[in-house]
Amino acid sequence: MYGWIWRHLPGNALVRALLSLVLALAVVFVLFQYVFPWAEPLLPFGDGTLDEGGTGTGRNG
Repeated sequence: MYGWIWRHLPGNALVRALLSLVLALAVVFVLFQYVFPWAEPLLPFGDGTLDEGGTGTGRNG
């Protein structure tokens, strides 16, 4: 896939490298601005398995 992108970019190696960097930054921008915020409510990262009431028998309980 990367070879296909590299072959289809215009210019010499320096121009292709700069265009590749711009493309990579654009992908990262789109991911952080649109994809990750859309997917965040669908992911279980906020689901805790510990009781927040402090009724445990640990060191502080």
